[in-house]
Amino acid sequence: MKTALVCGAGGFIGGHLVKKLKKEGYWVRGVDIKEHEFATSVADEFLLLDLREEENCIAALTLDIGTFDEVYQLAADMGGMGFIHSAECDIMYNSALINIHMTHNASRLGVSRYFFSSSVCVYRDMQPGEPEMTEAEAIPAHPDNEYGWEKLYAERIAMAYARNRGITVRIARFQNCYGPYGTWTGGREKAPAAICRKVAEVEDGGTTDDKLFTVEQVMCLAACDKAPMFQCNFHYYENYDMEQMKTLIDQLRAEAASESGDE
Repeated sequence: MKTALVCGAGGFIGGHLVKKLKKEGYWVRGVDIKEHEFATSVADEFLLLDLREEENCIAALTLDIGTFDEVYQLAADMGGMGFIHSAECDIMYNSALINIHMTHNASRLGVSRYFFSSSVCVYRDMQPGEPEMTEAEAIPAHPDNEYGWEKLYAERIAMAYARNRGITVRIARFQNCYGPYGTWTGGREKAPAAICRKVAEVEDGGTTDDKLFTVEQVMCLAACDKAPMFQCNFHYYENYDMEQMKTLIDQLRAEAASESGDE
């Protein structure tokens, strides 16, 4: 039976990854500084460990029979854009320690396959309508936040160990991820979850606290072939995803503030 270690198993993506690995027949150890907020972990073993401490990284990586076939490193100090821009020092310090200790000790202890969870925050700011960037265009680097800089540094660590220490490394740069069992309140939630929360908290026919948006449930808008869609004032917005909806709400809120002279 293959063995896998999931660091960050108490988080949204890590929790789903544990489930997937279990379905594929792995023996799984989950590790995090906290338990999952919204679901009970299905990992064979779940350890509460602070991976900023090197001895805890070693403990996480060690099995009676040696070490793991595969390690998935998703542990990080992270959240939505509000948190990322307000907790720069914590992010740089905490996440850098985790990634330095985990990458080094996974290689030292003989892990053969290592996955690192990076982020599209490693890329520069893109202009509206600009074609999506390729992986290679992250260099020359110019992330717009420290979270992205730390992720890029951690990528370089992992790739250096892959070149020099014989460990197979794979890296994924996640975009905005949300779904069941994801954080939706508390300040670390992503924009789609925050929007869902704000809408859900408004009763049918109710108005948001800023008095700008009223939510009303209707039977049908006669545009099933254009879903997901919604009506705002007298306009239909068709084939919209959560990011587009957030952009529209921000635009309408800015227009309202401008008209009222609040800007």
